[in-house]
Amino acid sequence: MEQLLAKVFRLHRRVKRCIELLVDTLLLSTSFCLALVLKQDSLAALLAPETWSALLLGIPVSLFVLVQLGFYRTVIRYSYLNMGSLKALLLGVASSVLVFHVVSLFTGLSLSSTTLLIYGILAMLTVGGVRYLLRTLYHLQATGRRTRVAIYGAGACGSQLAALLRQSGEYLPVAFVDDWRGMHGTQVEGLQVYPSQELHHLINHYSVERILLAIPSTTRARRREILETLAPLCVPIQTVPGMEDVVSGRALIQDIRDVAVEDLLGRDPVPPMMELLDANIRAKVVMVTGAGGSIGSELCRQILRLRPRRLVLLDNCEYSLYAIEAELRQIACLEDLPDIIEPLLGSVQQRSRLEGMMRAFQVQTVYHAAAYKHVPIVEFNVIEGVRNNVFGTLETARAAISARVETFVLISTDKAVRPTNVMGTTKRLAELICQALSMEQSTTRFCMVRFGNVLGSSGSVIPLFRSQIARGGPITVTHRAITRYFMTIPEAAMLVLQAGAMGKGGDVFVLDMGSPVEIAELARRMVYLSGLEVKDDSHPGGDIEIQYTGLRPGEKLYEELLVGTDVTPTRHPRILSARETCWKWMQLDALLIQLQLSVERGDIEQIRQLLLDSPTSYQPQGPIVDLIWQAHSPRGGLETLTAITPPSSESESTASSAAERDLANIALLKGYQ
Repeated sequence: MEQLLAKVFRLHRRVKRCIELLVDTLLLSTSFCLALVLKQDSLAALLAPETWSALLLGIPVSLFVLVQLGFYRTVIRYSYLNMGSLKALLLGVASSVLVFHVVSLFTGLSLSSTTLLIYGILAMLTVGGVRYLLRTLYHLQATGRRTRVAIYGAGACGSQLAALLRQSGEYLPVAFVDDWRGMHGTQVEGLQVYPSQELHHLINHYSVERILLAIPSTTRARRREILETLAPLCVPIQTVPGMEDVVSGRALIQDIRDVAVEDLLGRDPVPPMMELLDANIRAKVVMVTGAGGSIGSELCRQILRLRPRRLVLLDNCEYSLYAIEAELRQIACLEDLPDIIEPLLGSVQQRSRLEGMMRAFQVQTVYHAAAYKHVPIVEFNVIEGVRNNVFGTLETARAAISARVETFVLISTDKAVRPTNVMGTTKRLAELICQALSMEQSTTRFCMVRFGNVLGSSGSVIPLFRSQIARGGPITVTHRAITRYFMTIPEAAMLVLQAGAMGKGGDVFVLDMGSPVEIAELARRMVYLSGLEVKDDSHPGGDIEIQYTGLRPGEKLYEELLVGTDVTPTRHPRILSARETCWKWMQLDALLIQLQLSVERGDIEQIRQLLLDSPTSYQPQGPIVDLIWQAHSPRGGLETLTAITPPSSESESTASSAAERDLANIALLKGYQ
């Protein structure tokens, strides 16, 4: 039977229409004859020549009417007796009844109104019933190879999704789940609506293999709550695109995707202040250094939509520059934006080249995002880390002053606060450079924006965890107690643009990152959302194991956002202003000269000592691990300034207190606002 149905559905469309016409000829003829027999309770009427004359005239005309009404354009396996096909069937059968009434007058066949009514009912049941039966058989055959899903959300989006999935060959919706009590016990698209508390029962009863979230309009906070309740079910969870993507045409309701980690960690966005966004960008020439990086590229996307006079992209990686330029030109084409993009290859360490660029394009605003940010990589390559992060910022800042740039915004990091690694220390030095230069001149207004990790960046743990889960594990986490602040890249970029407009000179802005996240708990949630179970002592039969590998060189258990406690609120609820100590330029310049000489000599030990002497609160937690230094060291790099010590309970306590201190400061400021 399955093979026969498969062959029938694979026939050419014209052949299938001919078969439909032949079958309907038989069904209409049978319905007419059966109506006569039922009315007269005798087979004698079938033998009358008037009956055959009526059939020979009425059936072709009836079929012609059905063809004109578009009844045969419906694909049977995708039809669900929707209003269009049902309307065509009703009109066609009604027309056929009228045709037989007129034909009976010409042929002399006596047809009562009752006979015509019986014929109409039988024709509806046979012609419509055969199609429904074929569709049901087709879907029953396909059910065995389709994934059974429950749809969370019985609203308009869920209803539309269920109808679309029925026509697909991949998913089979079996039930709805909704939090609104008014929907419980009702039916949507022929499926029962259940409360979320019954999900565990539904998974067992209906053999649900996947849960689809059809709640595109809900807030991120509510979405996060729902995901936390679904995680222990160990069933893969997917979602439909957000409503803004559907409305803008960037996605369709049926574009099912995996749940993004942003849904677990992201916050509800705060509406941007357009006057802050426009201040440094609209109708101005804007340069973004590190334009091909995670933050730099998102800054470029948002800046382009704010309609600057010109957008200058600077990156030292040819491919990254090519990729972001191509993407921005596509955005400009799709959104009818002017072609104002200028892609430039170059290094932030080349002051003359930078100054030439800024003068040539008359740059008014610089967003300095170019930096080496991967902690262990910079620990292994100290000289390049210092050269790029410290002196790259210095040369870019000097070029900006010389080219009379109006505003210079440094993208900093939470790792610059009481750093334990070279990367964080160099970023703190970059902040100090901008603060010192801000006091030395009035041509360029400097400000710094400090924030933590961004979701989905090139160095983020999330892509790593996702690939490790796809390979079947294990997931590698450095420490059980390690925590990090997280923010989505679009939110971080939007806040950077707004913070840059509030600076008066030498300001350090800190973004409200929310609460710190335990990395081990994040890994567990990602495993659960993949429909798998964490393998540990309590669940030895689990799917994915989490392995703790130990802190990497320079890595901290926790990160902080504030150096001190002198912090004030700003006009924006998620941007804080921090007052922090800094050196004047003469004192800092003397340190930088020594640091430059040490970099040129390749003296790693002297570089570390100078970093310790700088006002950065640098506290290295281990020996020098620079790869070149280790290769040249006579004792294999065993000389240490500080011994490696495993994190103690005291350090974990310090991590907890530091995180609590940051959260308390932020909460206090929110209270003032």
